[in-house]
Amino acid sequence: MHSPIFPKRWLALAMLVAIPAAAAGAEGAQCMPRFDQGWIRLSPAAMPMKAGFGRLLNTCRTPIVVVAASSPAFGEVSLHETRIENDVSRMREVERLQVAAAQTAVLEPGGLHLMLMQPGTTLAEGEKVTVVFELQDGRRVAGELTVRRNAP
Repeated sequence: MHSPIFPKRWLALAMLVAIPAAAAGAEGAQCMPRFDQGWIRLSPAAMPMKAGFGRLLNTCRTPIVVVAASSPAFGEVSLHETRIENDVSRMREVERLQVAAAQTAVLEPGGLHLMLMQPGTTLAEGEKVTVVFELQDGRRVAGELTVRRNAP
């Protein structure tokens, strides 16, 4: 015969395990990284690509991983990084960008940046363009890029 206390102990243990998991899930659902200070360097109209910059802030308690980027204003958007190797500046695509908890990924000239290719229209100074970062967990972080001649 089963003691009525036995099932209650299992229920109590299950609740103790479930509460932290639910809290972590709730934090993940409520916490949303953000992109700010976004800008695109204005270049001659004949240039088939542009560069985008800004800050991706992970204000969450867990790391995030960016796996893709897009914009309705461009046919193709990707993350790239410029590095100096053997006194030569080299650019390479970044397929996955991990941003640690409570950290910021800075996209800036000469470093990590967005490559914005196949513009749909000619962009003018002051114009605003939407960019969307896709995270590994399926969430999307939208931000805005302002077209500028010079860095802010």
